[in-house]
Parts: sequence; structure tokens; C-alpha cells
Amino acid sequence: MNAQKFAEEWIASWNSHNLSEILNHYTDDVEITTPMIKLAGGIEGGSLKGKENVKLYWQKALEKIPDLHFELYEITTGINSVALYYKSVMNKKAIEVMFFNEQEKVNKMFAFYTE
Repeated sequence: MNAQKFAEEWIASWNSHNLSEILNHYTDDVEITTPMIKLAGGIEGGSLKGKENVKLYWQKALEKIPDLHFELYEITTGINSVALYYKSVMNKKAIEVMFFNEQEKVNKMFAFYTE
């Protein structure tokens, strides 16, 4: 897997606000865990499972934040995984750790934000 290419495409898809392009990076059974789910969605555990549930959440998020723009700072790699360090919403710094399946689609993601 080319982590640099993935990161650039991932950031570009979010900055385009094209939900189909964003979702193209993920498996149908993706599981995401992020404090934003708890904050924006009121879901106590902060996790969602399944592309359809994630799609509904991200659709609402993109509507609420029409000027969303991510800026990539750094990429780190692991075993079948990457961690992207970037400027996220509300000028927060974020680290997103993504794990990939054999087709190089994200099947698990954890996000971390500065206070």
C-alpha cells in the first residue's frame, strides 16, 4: 500500500465534500470510533459500525460544517495501517488511525483530537 497516495486521496475526498468519494475508502462493515460521534451524535460509546450508519453520520456532519477543510501534516505507517496527523474541524489537530483489509479498504478507524 502506498500510504502517501492514500493520505492525499483521503484528504482530497474530504475537502471535496463528496460523500461517495469519502465512503469509497471504507469497507461495508467499517467500524469508526471518534469523540465527534459522542459530541455531535450523542452516541455515548462514540462508535458506529457499518457503512450505512457511518454515511448518515458523515452526511449530517458535512451539512453542519459546509466549510470543512482538512490539512495533512504527517503520515505514519504500521502493519496494514496508517495514522494521519492533520488539521481537522474547528482548527483541532487530529490523529486518525486506520486499519485496512486485504483490498486496502479501511475496516476500522480510531480518531483522536486536541482539546
